[in-house]
Amino acid sequence: MNNSDPTGNPRIIAMWSAPRSRSTAFLRMMMEREDLTTLHEPFSHLADFGSTEVAGRAIEKETELIEAIRELARTTPVFFKDTTDFRFPEVLADHRFLTEARHTFIIRKPDEVIASHYALNPDVTADDIGFGRLHELFEAVGTATGDVPVVVDSDDLLDRPAETVRAYCDRVGLPFLPDTLNWETGMREEWRRAPQWHQDAGRSAGFTRAAREYEFTVDNHPTLADFHRRQLPYYEALYRHRLSPQGQPHR
Repeated sequence: MNNSDPTGNPRIIAMWSAPRSRSTAFLRMMMEREDLTTLHEPFSHLADFGSTEVAGRAIEKETELIEAIRELARTTPVFFKDTTDFRFPEVLADHRFLTEARHTFIIRKPDEVIASHYALNPDVTADDIGFGRLHELFEAVGTATGDVPVVVDSDDLLDRPAETVRAYCDRVGLPFLPDTLNWETGMREEWRRAPQWHQDAGRSAGFTRAAREYEFTVDNHPTLADFHRRQLPYYEALYRHRLSPQGQPHR
């Protein structure tokens, strides 16, 4: 399959994220578009639940999922978002998939990610926080394509949503649609397998900053402080390549 439509734009766009990094809100915006078919965490659902679904088809293997996304993209451009609380070896090993899809990334400050993740899952491990796996995937895409993948800083998304989304669309070959920056509140059917993780997105109607206070943070919990120490270098490496609202990566 050709990795682009006749205009040269990719038929598959992926957004990868550590959990709790506002990627679901980004997906919710993309769900407002009529020029894309969206998939919610197909690889994570496969890893977590043993199966996922693409276009009504049950999938039980990672290689099968990659092929199902390719097949769907023959009829409609596809946008999917997924999280790196799991590692996806078949994605990392599939050079064709790394190059034919436009793999993009979204990041959030790891101290915020860790506190939010721990509040929902006290059994979380350092690897599950996801920045190491996110960086591994970022490096694999960069090596395969010879280019620096797009990295969205979710703080830019909250502080300058229109400018940040416009810059993202410019980089991935999509028209910027201002009306998609706002949406109706409510829990989506795609989120009901793990609704506790998507309550914030379900209450949202756009990209807005909500104050959160957590009992346990990297400042008062030794285990979380250790998670932060181990994950921070990966975040910082990604942050150096964040997309500016003017459309170019920071250097």
